[in-house]
Amino acid sequence: MTGRRSGVLLGFPVLVLCLTILTTVRGQSLPSRTSWGAPDLRGLWNHGTATPLERPERHAGRERLTADEVAAINAEARSAEGDLSRRAVWWERGLSDGRTAMIVDPPDGRIPYTVAARTRERYQSHVDGPEGRNLWERCITSGVPRLGGAYLQNMHLLQTPDHVVLLHEMIHEVRVIPLDDRPHLPSHVRQWLGDSRGWWEGDTLVVETTNFDRRQLFRGLSQGTVRLMERFARVDDETLRYDVTFVATDLWSRPWTASLLLARTGGPMFEYACHEGNVGMTNTLEIARGEESVSRPD
Repeated sequence: MTGRRSGVLLGFPVLVLCLTILTTVRGQSLPSRTSWGAPDLRGLWNHGTATPLERPERHAGRERLTADEVAAINAEARSAEGDLSRRAVWWERGLSDGRTAMIVDPPDGRIPYTVAARTRERYQSHVDGPEGRNLWERCITSGVPRLGGAYLQNMHLLQTPDHVVLLHEMIHEVRVIPLDDRPHLPSHVRQWLGDSRGWWEGDTLVVETTNFDRRQLFRGLSQGTVRLMERFARVDDETLRYDVTFVATDLWSRPWTASLLLARTGGPMFEYACHEGNVGMTNTLEIARGEESVSRPD
């Protein structure tokens, strides 16, 4: 496994050091253990946030927002007014953690696209048929990683001695991750959520994911060549640190990393009553046909 893991650790000594210092300063003890001795990451965790993935141009050079800016963002998130209001018990809007971006590496907080990726045609949805809508809208998959979101932001993490299971509330998707050092699936075997393998580095769970279906997208670009390196580590009893590094030489000029603190939640997890071919898709296409007929000249 050593060769497979090398080349993706740039920047993580610094992250690990910062996490160690933070834990020491807070006076936290070592994370609790399972009955078989592994760090106990089990629980229901929420990845909601109002912090953007990339640093907006207006915040260039700034890692953190002012207290007034954070208050304004969070007031809007809690508002009962507007299109994105909290209009139902299941509708969530995460709050700002004060950072201007989730991306911690590179330091400018921006995705380091290659020239080819910047000029590559990205997926554009259309209403010619259900295949023209994105995979989430079709209730097929919401993909990974999960960084923020509008609602259903919970993740149930379960552990056994030789597996970790991640049950995502959104689209009720499940990732079963072996920890027994087995090799990845052959490269021609592709899956919506990729093929994941995990191992422990000290008290941190590391998960490597490859073999994404080429129709799976991240920001409009195929994840077919993407390798994800995810890291899960307890900060304290109520917080799980999540770091994810993206690697794909055709899309990005260097690996880049986003970081998020996941808060423990008491739940419950809500049912995501969505399935491919549901009436929502039928309604979308019927409305589109109606709009076309109105706009079509006589």
